[in-house]
Amino acid sequence: MIRRNIWFKTLTLFLVETGIAFSVILLGLYIRFPKYLGSILIDQRGIYKIVLTTLVCQFIFYLFDLYDISKPRLRRELLTDIFQAVGVVLLILGLTFMLRPTLLLGYEQEIEGVGIARTGNGVPIIALILALFLMTVWRLGIHWVMRNPKLGDWILVVGTDKLAREVAHEAMLRRDLGYKVAGYVAEDIGLVGTELVSESQSPHNGPIVFSRKVLGAVSDLNRIVQEQKIDRVVVALQDRRGRMPVDQLLKIRLQGQAAIEEGTALYEKLTGKINVEMLRPSWIIFSGGGKRGTFWGVIRRLFNLMVALIAILVSLPIALLAAIVIKLDSPGPIFYTQERVGKNGRTFKIIKFRSMRQDAEKDGAQWAAERDPRITRVGNFLRKTRVDEIPQFLNILVGEMSFVGPRAERPVFVEQLTEQIPFYSQRHLVEPGLTGWAQVNYGYGSSVEDAVQKLQYDLYYIKNVSLLFDIWIMFKTIKVVLFGYGR
Repeated sequence: MIRRNIWFKTLTLFLVETGIAFSVILLGLYIRFPKYLGSILIDQRGIYKIVLTTLVCQFIFYLFDLYDISKPRLRRELLTDIFQAVGVVLLILGLTFMLRPTLLLGYEQEIEGVGIARTGNGVPIIALILALFLMTVWRLGIHWVMRNPKLGDWILVVGTDKLAREVAHEAMLRRDLGYKVAGYVAEDIGLVGTELVSESQSPHNGPIVFSRKVLGAVSDLNRIVQEQKIDRVVVALQDRRGRMPVDQLLKIRLQGQAAIEEGTALYEKLTGKINVEMLRPSWIIFSGGGKRGTFWGVIRRLFNLMVALIAILVSLPIALLAAIVIKLDSPGPIFYTQERVGKNGRTFKIIKFRSMRQDAEKDGAQWAAERDPRITRVGNFLRKTRVDEIPQFLNILVGEMSFVGPRAERPVFVEQLTEQIPFYSQRHLVEPGLTGWAQVNYGYGSSVEDAVQKLQYDLYYIKNVSLLFDIWIMFKTIKVVLFGYGR
């Protein structure tokens, strides 16, 4: 199961807050109209209105990443997100009730000579005040519990090299997931007592620096586990040959002192990607996952076919408008076709709305960059909203692409990247996608370094591919389109 612990916590959070939203609306209705509660819920179909309002609230919370528990978030950032989300909910529901007053919960009665009239309302205000209070208290409580050093799993990292520090850093960065790093165990006894520092960059808070001590040597592993009350030993040795403390790890595991986990496995769970620098082919080969038979292929193809047909019909008015605007904005064709590499290395022609000047590649193939000067005025908008990719529904329809998968790249770049990046060719084991795990988690790629980062997400997707995962990525794509990040 994909990041099972995270999925379980996310689902729990979602269900509890769905219950809170539903309950405060019901309570507001009871406070405002105690005598007519049954009539409003049944006769006036109030129960459906409550469900609709709750779904709107939850969808807005989702758009504000409030259900992405793997996202590092300070308390002030959490409060800001909650208040912003509630503000957007209030705005959307307010506009909805103004345009369609019959959706507003309230008691209606027959008045002679007037017809059906509302006796007044106040349910949304009461529900909003209650929801804001309860959601804030609930979220701050969960935030405190998850970050409390006395709760959660204490981790001891075996190793001191780059892999060990990266795994420890990611665990400390995501304390909401319940992991606390006690320190490191070193092979070199000379490192005992030293502080190992790790650093990463946050787009909002600048550099984030963590440090933890080397608590002892590998020979002291059993003693440290007992003294520090370690819950999980993470083996993060990049080169294990003749170096792994097998006897001590076996003793810890068989005596039930602590759980044992591979550094690469924990890194994958924490980040949702597979680090190619840490990766050994044997780890993927023996990491689980069953055979994907013909039935899986048929289901996936039917899903893509059905969604593509619906998407073509729904997006047709937008596509027609885009075609007209492209033609008026700059000289050249409306559509742009380009050779891309698909599943098993087969090439195909991808179809997109033209978003660049007609002479964009007069000097040969180039990486597309953020704020690329070759992009037209209209093309910039089309790319941000992903309208330029609407014609790719035709590629999906004929089976050259899938809705979800690694981004389809040009043969010239694939050849270059395959030579420079280990495991790059493995991304062609599945159909390329209109959207994908890399696209929704990483910004615009315009270099070999960016390609490495995106490959790590692609490998994670390929390893964990499932229909449920595809649907989850498609929902995340909605946020990308609305808020304009990723590519």
